[in-house]
Amino acid sequence: MANHSTTHPAHLHHHFVDSDQQFDAAKMGMWVFLVNEILFFGGLFCAYIVFRAWYPDLFQEASHELNTLWGAVNTAVLIGSSLTVAMAIRSAQKDQQRGLRINLLITIALACVFMVIKAFEYSHKFELGIFPGEWYTYTGFEHPKASVFFSIYYMMTGVHALHVLVGIGLIFWIYRRSVKGEFSSEYYTPVEITGLYWHLVDLIWIFLFPLLYLIE
Repeated sequence: MANHSTTHPAHLHHHFVDSDQQFDAAKMGMWVFLVNEILFFGGLFCAYIVFRAWYPDLFQEASHELNTLWGAVNTAVLIGSSLTVAMAIRSAQKDQQRGLRINLLITIALACVFMVIKAFEYSHKFELGIFPGEWYTYTGFEHPKASVFFSIYYMMTGVHALHVLVGIGLIFWIYRRSVKGEFSSEYYTPVEITGLYWHLVDLIWIFLFPLLYLIE
C-alpha cells in the first residue's frame, strides 16, 4: 500500500485527487461565502435605500456632519491595500517569498490605518453626542429623525469595520504561515482566497463612502 506522505504534497488533503482540484474546491467555497456576504450587506443597503427615500432631506443634511476628508483618505487606504494584497498573491505565484511577506505586512498596516482613522471618527462623534438611536444628544444638527441616519451610519460602517478586523486577523495568519515557508507557486490557495475576502471588504467600502459621505 502506497504511503500517503510520499505520494501527496504536504498541503494536499487526502480527499482531493490533486492540488488543482483542492484549489478549485477552496475557491468555490470562498465564492459561495462571498455571495452570502453580499446578500447580508444587500439587506443593509436596502434599509439605506428605503430610509433615504423616506427622508431625503435628512440624509443630505446629516451627511455634512461626516468628515469627507477622512472618508476619502480611508478610501485611498483600502484601495492601496487591495493593490498590495494582489501583489502578495502574485508574489506567491512567482515564488517570491520576500515580496509575499512584505506585501502582506503592508496590507495589514494599511488596514490598521483604516481602523485608526475610523476610531478617531467615532470618538469625535461620541464627544459631540452623536450616538445611534435614542442616545442621540447632539444639538448642532437638529432634525426629528437625525438618529435614523446615524443609526444606519453606525450599523453599516460598524459591520464593515468588523469585517476589516477579521481580514486583519486572516492576513496576519497568512503572514505567519508565509514566514514558515508554507506557500509557493505550487500552493498558494489560502493567500488567494484571503485576498478575495479582502477585495470584497474594500469593494463594500467603495459603495459606503459615496452613499454616506457624498450625498448631494
